[in-house]
Amino acid sequence: MSTAIPDPADGRTVTEQEIADIVAPDREIAVSVGEPLVVLDELTVTFGGLTALDHVSFEIRRGEILGLIGPNGAGKTTCFNAMTGVYKPSHGTVTMEGASLVGKKKHAITRAGVARTFQNIRLFGDMTALENVVVGLDARHRTSVPGAIFRTPRHVREERESIERGMALLEFVGIAGEATSPSRSLSYGSQRRLEIARALATEPKLLCLDEPAAGFNPAEKEELMTLIRQIRDDGYTVLLIEHDMKLVMGVTDRIVVLEFGRKIAEGAPKQIQEDPAVIAAYLGVEDDDDGVA
Repeated sequence: MSTAIPDPADGRTVTEQEIADIVAPDREIAVSVGEPLVVLDELTVTFGGLTALDHVSFEIRRGEILGLIGPNGAGKTTCFNAMTGVYKPSHGTVTMEGASLVGKKKHAITRAGVARTFQNIRLFGDMTALENVVVGLDARHRTSVPGAIFRTPRHVREERESIERGMALLEFVGIAGEATSPSRSLSYGSQRRLEIARALATEPKLLCLDEPAAGFNPAEKEELMTLIRQIRDDGYTVLLIEHDMKLVMGVTDRIVVLEFGRKIAEGAPKQIQEDPAVIAAYLGVEDDDDGVA
């Protein structure tokens, strides 16, 4: 990360120490660290006769990086979708700080403090990187439609602050130099980082990352691990879906394991590595009566 970025509003520079405050000036950092932020209780999602998520319960603690892993088809993304309003649970609850998220619209869940990225990159290709981040910042704006049309003082102020904060976010994820480039022209790795920046722009309490390392080479994965740690150290809580076990084991505080829509294990990375049920799920180990595995 460079030591300073230009402030488009007045031409001065913004130091690295100021970037976090610019990105989310109203966010409370390190409040009640370790207490449950989001609680899933008996969460179930069915599609016709298929049960994609079967009575899954776990909590996400404030200030941690929680990994959600499992073989393909285990229900990981379904769990994300149920938490973020894409799917309506058939049974069970999802609460954030005691308030239910079930039944809320996606934009309301975003305002409540949940942001996410997707397996398949979803950016506005013809918009610049900075413009994509500003779209995320709009989630916290208070200007009305008439206010935007007539460019009221509040709208002008929010527009100026969006540029400043958008640049700070791009600097934070390491792509400030590509701020004016159309997002479709960015490299795959930069597009992934841009998605994270746009999600952070909504000022989430919980950031959900859905396979952010997909398609990355080993060097890019190491850089991503550093970025995820920086995000947590800056006061965010992170829920991570990822297939790369080296990344998961190297960056998470706790891990929840799903298989066929059910939770089969939960614990610290070392516990998960040694759990027979997890080993069986990933390696296809089967126990039978004559002891052959």
